Amino acid sequence: MSDHFATNLKLACSHYRSISEVCRQLSINRAQFNKYLSGQSRPTPFNLKRIGDFFGVEDYELNLPAEQFARLIGARVSTVSDQPDDPISELFRPLHEHAGNLSRYCGYYFEYSNCMSVPGTILVSLVHLWEERGRFLFERQERQERSSATDQHAEVRCRYLGAAFQLQDRVFLIDYESLTFNEMSQTILIPSFKSRITRLNGLKSGVSSGDRRNPACTRVVWEYLGEEINRINAYRQVRLYRPDDPRIDDDVRERLSVGPLRNSLFEIE
Repeated sequence: MSDHFATNLKLACSHYRSISEVCRQLSINRAQFNKYLSGQSRPTPFNLKRIGDFFGVEDYELNLPAEQFARLIGARVSTVSDQPDDPISELFRPLHEHAGNLSRYCGYYFEYSNCMSVPGTILVSLVHLWEERGRFLFERQERQERSSATDQHAEVRCRYLGAAFQLQDRVFLIDYESLTFNEMSQTILIPSFKSRITRLNGLKSGVSSGDRRNPACTRVVWEYLGEEINRINAYRQVRLYRPDDPRIDDDVRERLSVGPLRNSLFEIE
């Protein structure tokens, strides 16, 4: 195992409130985990797989050079964006000031959508929405298994990072694909006016991850999981499903199929 592991592990843990929270969700002894962080010991293959699943990365990616790993998880250090005269920061400053408070929506969700790149299937993604320094950020992880000429069971992973804003009575989420930097998408959700958040309906527009990169739009359903979850178990459910799969309940299936939806020019009837 490379010398980069401890550094990368610290960076991955920095996205959480505390090391204790990570250890608790991983069910790994804190003293033992501290040895991983300090480089005094290395995880067993079993624990390494659990750590990778928890953070949504492959085992080998935890050993990448630190800068490459930082780009992988979207935690790149950008000196440009921190400058007070950065034009993008200035452009979005009024938007931040007028956006509503999304604190009650923070937590984890399963996102159900009609897959843009594999028509006729339902894609289940894992979304994490959190607040950081008064801003609301989110991460969406996707995993699709497809057949290819070279690999019968090729797996395609995507990780989207973005910002969320509540404007009037809608929640707007804008993100980019952080592994390949080749696409952006937008999701618009109808907020919940109930005391307890269960499921949110909305639309997502973007492009297919297939070779033709077709523009597409799909209905989405966000299912609230909680503020803290077992990420390993949740990530195992991130995949493509057939519409008749019993793991997709009738309510989600109905929400995704209500009314005709065209993929061309994002036109909704």
